[in-house]
Amino acid sequence: MKNYNLAVLPGDFIGPEVVDATIEVLEALSPQYNLKFTYNRLPFGGNALESHGHPLPEETKEACSQADAVLMGSAGGPVGDHPWNKVPREKRVESGILGIRKHLGLYANLRPVKVFEGLEHLSPLKTDVARGTDMLIIRELTGGIYFGKPSFNEKDKGLSTMVYERYEVERIARTAFESATLRGGKVTSVDKANVLDVSQFWRDVVVGIHQSEFPQIELDHLYVDNAAMQIASKPTQFDTVVTSNLFGDILSDLAAVIPGSLGVLPSASLGGTVGLFEPVHGSAPDIAGQGIANPVGTLLSAAMMLRFGLKEVDAADAVEKAVQAALAEDATKDLGGTRGTKAFTDAVIQVLPTAAAV
Repeated sequence: MKNYNLAVLPGDFIGPEVVDATIEVLEALSPQYNLKFTYNRLPFGGNALESHGHPLPEETKEACSQADAVLMGSAGGPVGDHPWNKVPREKRVESGILGIRKHLGLYANLRPVKVFEGLEHLSPLKTDVARGTDMLIIRELTGGIYFGKPSFNEKDKGLSTMVYERYEVERIARTAFESATLRGGKVTSVDKANVLDVSQFWRDVVVGIHQSEFPQIELDHLYVDNAAMQIASKPTQFDTVVTSNLFGDILSDLAAVIPGSLGVLPSASLGGTVGLFEPVHGSAPDIAGQGIANPVGTLLSAAMMLRFGLKEVDAADAVEKAVQAALAEDATKDLGGTRGTKAFTDAVIQVLPTAAAV
């Protein structure tokens, strides 16, 4: 029996709903693979702001550092005139999310975007355009404009600074090239080198790592505006995409709708000793408590946790196959199917033994 200690950050609104559904699946899966999970639920996000005065309490940071992996639901609240948005920036939920990544040293965010065979009709793109989409977007996570100094918001002026050190670009480039060796052998680096000096620096460093360490990998470059157009018009041309924090944030959300909904996209944040795994979608306050939240993104994030964080590859395969089978049979309501959160979770659990045997 292998024992794993999971730090669980349920988050806000639909966050706890999709996390609870994912834990049900992990519990159903564990006997088949001789696994035992211990779940340490921790305060995080808007609820933690209300109960602890900060979205990322010290107890949560410490417990995450000691865990084998961190499973996180969506955190945050409605935009606009909401109490969570009226606190100082360092106490906002977004700062808590950035803070946990920084605390754990997670510099690489992996977001796979895949259209499963037989589910092309769920995509907003034409079927023949969406068919075969299978890209991995790798976003640099701890540098760039989100962390650059100086940064301020004053009465007559606002400033944010995009800064990258050589080591930051080198390590994310290596992550991309190493990932590409396990995929299609191609990396597309996205920047804005035609107008930004920091992007030209990014491109120069990526090229240097490619030439000196990974010459067997195909490398091309796109400006970020062109990349957005290409992702939306011909997504199958991409294998592994690597880009900066800001550009990756935007492009991965754009690409996330290709399979049909933000609700189906997972992510893994890696680089430290403990990985963090979370869905791409937001906390969806408008549907919280209605039993219709799509758990697929969190379920597939748990599969990435099993694969990358715990090295339980067979268990990860089983979860992914079970999710795909359940979607093919009857999708969630946001994808035009009839299943709510519980019905879809039950369907995944039902098919798990078969998925494990494939």
